[in-house]
Amino acid sequence: MTKKEASIVLFHEKKVRRHWDEDQELWYFSIVDVIEILTESPRPRKYWNALKTKLKEEGSELSQKVGQLKLKSSDGKKYLTDVSDTETLLRLIQSIPSPKAEPLKLWLAKVGYERIEETEDPELAFDRAMKTYLQKGYSKGWINQRLKTIEVRKELTDEWKNRNVKEGLEFAILTDEITKAWSEKSVKEYKKIKGLKKENLRDNMTNLELVLNMLAEATTTEISKKKKPKTFQQSSKIAKQGGEIAGNARKNIEQKTGEKVITHKNAKQLQNKHQLT
Repeated sequence: MTKKEASIVLFHEKKVRRHWDEDQELWYFSIVDVIEILTESPRPRKYWNALKTKLKEEGSELSQKVGQLKLKSSDGKKYLTDVSDTETLLRLIQSIPSPKAEPLKLWLAKVGYERIEETEDPELAFDRAMKTYLQKGYSKGWINQRLKTIEVRKELTDEWKNRNVKEGLEFAILTDEITKAWSEKSVKEYKKIKGLKKENLRDNMTNLELVLNMLAEATTTEISKKKKPKTFQQSSKIAKQGGEIAGNARKNIEQKTGEKVITHKNAKQLQNKHQLT
């Protein structure tokens, strides 16, 4: 794991250590800290060792998904500590009878990914999205634009499914191809410019960035519908073509305005300056 950031978060005033993996874009949490909260055991390490042994004996795949990182202990020194990502930790919690299990799962959903994959993403429901974005301080004009991008994205992913592109990794690869083609930056590089981790990139785009990204995805959808690709490689080529059309538009805009379209400003900075209009 490539460790980018170490931090401590609190659940009911109890400390939970975590590390950010930049390559995988995941938070990894100290399992012992979570065990201590759930069981209130004076010896959480012993409890965890027993549970880990039990999982291994049962042939559970969870035991294979536990990693180790050096985390700072109460004595100020760093020791190798068992850690897991949010998804694995949520499954581990189900093995531990505790009245705190449900509240802890909700808490992990919030502080782990800020959302767990798409389960906490406002894209799942337009009405909820409007309310969520308004509460976050976005303007109605920006929100309307953002909701349109959700519709366009859905049309694209539906088209990919029709072409037997697999959800998950293949979706991510094609999205990266589109993004690189129009912005000349990978999704990871784009996020880094804006200082993002697991946050939704589109939620941190200006109106112009949203429009160009939407153009790239809408164009990719239309080309795919016409060419009907039969392989992932063909879909990848189309993704680049769709992105390049929006990329040409970006270059023309930059030439006319003398300013870069891609901005380092993220949602928080833009909201504070009332520029998401």
